[in-house]
Amino acid sequence: MFTIIIILIVALIIIAIVINAIQQHREQVEAEKRAEHAKLKTIVDETEDALMAAAHIPVSQHMILVLNKRILNGLKEMLELNPKAKDLKQRIKDAEERVKSIDTNQPPPGNENFSLPDNDKQIIVLIQGIKKLRTILRSENAKGKVDTQVFLAEDKRMARLQLKINVETLVKRGRSAIKSDMLGSARQYFEKAIAALNASSEQDEYTVARKQELEQNLETIQNNLRNANAQDRARKREEERDELDELFAPKKKW
Repeated sequence: MFTIIIILIVALIIIAIVINAIQQHREQVEAEKRAEHAKLKTIVDETEDALMAAAHIPVSQHMILVLNKRILNGLKEMLELNPKAKDLKQRIKDAEERVKSIDTNQPPPGNENFSLPDNDKQIIVLIQGIKKLRTILRSENAKGKVDTQVFLAEDKRMARLQLKINVETLVKRGRSAIKSDMLGSARQYFEKAIAALNASSEQDEYTVARKQELEQNLETIQNNLRNANAQDRARKREEERDELDELFAPKKKW
């Protein structure tokens, strides 16, 4: 009898341990699912934000397709983790329709007619949007979900746009400095713009023409600075001469 009691106690302990292990495993699996679901939701939300930003950037339909496919894949993976989610099924259906409606044969928009936003905050948001698009593009290419040729073409197009925004922002600030008679600051802005153009691996019509124009502006600024310095030196000499004349002038008798 005593032996049977011992066996039952041991058996109960083993059962309790097994049940506890199973419970912990289930909790761990659920925690991993929640973490993966949160990760996928973040990916989908960030991509949707990038898609909205792309509406203000001249990107091709290939890039729009990359973004929509990323959203679709993220939603499908979320549904696998939570098959009972009815809202995900509808979102997947809508995403599939958007993917089917994208025409990648449509020619990409050019950067020539792109105009710089009016204020610095809008420019910062625009640059952040382009950087986010390039990050997503590189990530999808690394996963093998974007054709290499498409990746190279799209990344090059956005790199050119990013360069143009950078250069045009510096030019805008340089011209504003000239209007404020701050020739030294204007020279620095133009020099930075030229450095950015020289650093670009892609030298096209825009980079060549802009660099020539900026170099001419720099030459004009240098001449104006030299003239201003010469005038300052002449004025100082004149002031010093007046002081000497006054110092050595005959004293008046009263």
